[in-house]
Amino acid sequence: MNFYKKAKNMTTYRKLRVIISGGGTGGHIFPAVSIANKLKEVNPDTEILFVGAEGKMEMEKVPAAGYEIVGLPIVGLQRQLNFRNIVNDLKVPFKILQSIHKAGKVIDEFKPDIAIGVGGYASAPLLWKATAKKVPALIQEQNGFAGLTNKLLAKRVGSICVAYDGMERFFPADRITFSGNPIRSEIHPYSEADKAEGIRYYGLDPQKKHLFIVGGSLGAGTLNRAMRKWIEAGCPGSEGMEVLWQCGRYYKKGVDDFMAGRNLPFIHHSDFIGRMDLAYAASDVIISRSGASSISEICATSKAAIFVPSPNVAEDHQTHNAMALVNKGAGLIVKDSEAVAKLMEEAMGLIHDEGKIKEIENNIKPLARLDAAGSIAEEVYKLI
Repeated sequence: MNFYKKAKNMTTYRKLRVIISGGGTGGHIFPAVSIANKLKEVNPDTEILFVGAEGKMEMEKVPAAGYEIVGLPIVGLQRQLNFRNIVNDLKVPFKILQSIHKAGKVIDEFKPDIAIGVGGYASAPLLWKATAKKVPALIQEQNGFAGLTNKLLAKRVGSICVAYDGMERFFPADRITFSGNPIRSEIHPYSEADKAEGIRYYGLDPQKKHLFIVGGSLGAGTLNRAMRKWIEAGCPGSEGMEVLWQCGRYYKKGVDDFMAGRNLPFIHHSDFIGRMDLAYAASDVIISRSGASSISEICATSKAAIFVPSPNVAEDHQTHNAMALVNKGAGLIVKDSEAVAKLMEEAMGLIHDEGKIKEIENNIKPLARLDAAGSIAEEVYKLI
């Protein structure tokens, strides 16, 4: 029987005790919370405990989502050579041992039916200890290039949920389930009514095209520098369009100072976007980094996007993520090293090319996985 039909009858799925581990970035945390929400939807009596890394953003974001979290003292190796990082790296083996020990105590006390890992520092000690104690385990890999933690855990877990084709390069093929990446429930394909609401919410002109530049909560320096260069050049190609520019709180003061005294009412800049769903809805073209969550949300919106992969990530996985779409005609890519010189010219060319926008929208639409969390929940119950 189909999972979604069965889920209508909540008694079909018994109450579970679930540990979800991982974090470090929003790309790990938001999918983890989406999985938790789906498991609670399937059976509201299910008990969920998160395990994260002390001092990382999950220790704030997870309680804000309504879930309990326990922190492990785990830290990661730092690759840049300086005194502070050398001291950090000398502590890593001891922090790993402490974290494995604490993870074992958490498992003994909570007695989970299953452990789920979403990547990030805390996944490794928690799932290592859980599998050693014969607790069924599942990992969710968000990226097109598998992270080190998940590659190490792959042979110890019962199921590996992925979002990209070709992941048998990294994982045993017989354990892979293509689920897609869980995304926030408010992100979805948009109607004309949704677009009109987004335009009203952000005070935009409905007669113009709209470019949405999103750099994440802290911002993306490269995207901001590309915007500044374009503005200094007189905003070539800006006829009949507006820009919604999310510069990030780290860069907000510098952008405010730069924009002061410039009469550019068609550029709306802010450090934070409170309603991402409406910003997506209002946009005709999106410029974004290509983290797994960003890619999955843009796929869900069926919007045309130009991706600028961050160079500051392990194994260059953001380029792998973006190329999975680019190779299917479902997006464009500009290298970070070329973005300041080329990005806005590329964006202006796209936003005024309705045929190309429609082509990308048609190609990206089939790539959306709107209930990835449901697929993962189904896999959880299969394992148990």
